[in-house]
This record gives sequence, C-alpha cells and structure tokens, in this order.
Amino acid sequence: MLFCLYYTKGRVRREGTAIANELLINSEIRAKEVRLIGQDGKQIGIVSLEEAMRHAEEADLDLVNISPKAEPPVCRIMDYGKYRFEQEKKLKEQKKNQKTIELKEMRLSATIDDHDLETKAKNVQKFLNGGDKVKISIRFRGRQLAHTETGLNVMNRFVELLDNVVVEKSANMEGRNMFMVLAPKN
Repeated sequence: MLFCLYYTKGRVRREGTAIANELLINSEIRAKEVRLIGQDGKQIGIVSLEEAMRHAEEADLDLVNISPKAEPPVCRIMDYGKYRFEQEKKLKEQKKNQKTIELKEMRLSATIDDHDLETKAKNVQKFLNGGDKVKISIRFRGRQLAHTETGLNVMNRFVELLDNVVVEKSANMEGRNMFMVLAPKN
C-alpha cells in the first residue's frame, strides 16, 4: 500500500491508502469529543474536536489520535513528522539488533570414518558457536537402508563429539534420509 506525506503550512497531510497501523491526524479524526493531551504531556481534559483542533493550530502542531479505541478517543498535540521519524528510527534500531538464526546442514554417511566425523564435528561446532542451528542428515543408499541402526550410531557418536549442544529434534527417518536438528545451548 502506498501513501504520500505532504507538508503544508506546518501541517502533515496524507494522500493515498494508509497502512493499517497509521494514526489519524488533524481532519482525519471523526469523533465529536476527544480526551486531549497537550504538547507537554499533561492532560487538558475532554473537549470537542473543534476546540482540540484550535489548540493544535495555536501551538502550530498536529492533532494526533493516539488511542482510537478508547472512549472518548485520546488525542495528543504533537509534531507528527517528528513523531514518525522517531518511530522509524526505533524500528530500524530494533531490526539492526536482531540476530537471524540460520539453519545450516551437515551431511554424513552411514560408513563415515572417525577422522572425517571429527572434522565435520569441528565445523558444526563453529556453526553452533555462531548461534546457528544445524541439521544433520544421513542418506542411505541401496542395501544401507536395511541397516539404519548404523546411521543412528553415527549420529549418536557425532553428538558426543560436540560441546554445549541441545538435540532439538532427535534422529528420525524420512524416506531414505535420517535427520536430526541441533541447537546451541544457551
């Protein structure tokens, strides 16, 4: 959905379709009476919409409906452009601080050698220390499918080689593959 902000005489006017969480401002407010909060944060009281708009115009600021579901709706006198800028800044900061957890995959075989198993365990340990989850998989081919217990033994040995690990999803068969998901212990 698109919307445009226009600045005219210190007023913010929106055109286009608004996003659902947008606040109503100035002439968009349709209530007859509102609970008005001044620009300093002090409550003025319940006033008519016309009087609230007059207070906002005198302060050369916007009237913003901050709580439309309240009875009567709560409106505040503030600079809407500055408020939007602060909200977007907070949102960007939250996104920047989020850590995305990736699901890495390590493939093993049912007949893997001990040294290869240790090497793969070191690589998986690096992934886990980085905060990522790891999916361990073994693909059974041909006659190996009749001996899935060897794959289970390999997976159990693999988990024993790792430090600070939680088995999030234990080893189970799906078709010709055996899967297990590991997560770092926090």
